[in-house]
Amino acid sequence: MTGCKDFIPGFEPHDIDVGSLRIHAAVAGSGDPLLLLHGHPQTHATWHKTAPALVAAGFTVVAADLRGYGDSDKPDGGADHVGYSKRVMAADQVAVMRSLGFDRFTVVGHDRGGRVAHRMALDHPDAVLRIAVLDIAPTVTMYDRTDKEFATRYFWWFFLIQPFDLPERMIGADPAFFLARHLAGQSKTPGVPNAQVTAEYLRCYDNPAAIHAICEDYRAAATIDLDHDRADADKRIAAPLLALWGALGTVGALYDVLQTWREKAAGPVTGRALDCGHLIQEEAPEALLCELLPFLGR
Repeated sequence: MTGCKDFIPGFEPHDIDVGSLRIHAAVAGSGDPLLLLHGHPQTHATWHKTAPALVAAGFTVVAADLRGYGDSDKPDGGADHVGYSKRVMAADQVAVMRSLGFDRFTVVGHDRGGRVAHRMALDHPDAVLRIAVLDIAPTVTMYDRTDKEFATRYFWWFFLIQPFDLPERMIGADPAFFLARHLAGQSKTPGVPNAQVTAEYLRCYDNPAAIHAICEDYRAAATIDLDHDRADADKRIAAPLLALWGALGTVGALYDVLQTWREKAAGPVTGRALDCGHLIQEEAPEALLCELLPFLGR
């Protein structure tokens, strides 16, 4: 296995049992606990430029692979794709942190990881001290306000949710091509992700079980996650929230990002655009840290 030792120096791999499956994570540091959650099509390796600095700032950093991604287990989605609902994915990560001795922590989520963090803050408010979301608006907001521009820019939101096994077969015919095109669309910074990290993403992506899990993640987002979000329409995130987005990306172009999160939060919401595309933690790590560390009290 390649993995955390290659991409995040000083971090140790952990395979953590959370009920019926195993979640892979890289852990380092001491001090206040901080959970980092990646998006699609990344793994925990996406934090290789920022995690060491967060350790140096005095945090215990846990960079975890979401279920279905990286080296975490890839269970079946089950009826209604419930196995990849953000409620279940959030519970995984709360169990990871508790197994490491942390009942309360801060969570930083990019892309899909931000959606898991949002659900975590609603379902486990006593566990989430602070929440930062990177380059997303709330899922229900984005679906409810879908137009041609959004559907064109984020076509995979509508491709990956197609019934089994249409997207699985199409991606599986050439995973390297699909991954490369997807990453090229996300990043607006030449050379990001670099070749080594891209190879690590492909190692994990070039797996029929991973491709199916990713489709189930998106299918859940378009079905059961919307049901959960609408059932909790009156619930608000209690923790302070930081929202950052790429000035060159889609989310900031199509939404008033801060307003979308203020609609979902009872606590303070702050944030701004950074000069990059979607892959904030890889394209603009220094700018991210300049915003994140004060929010975390450093």
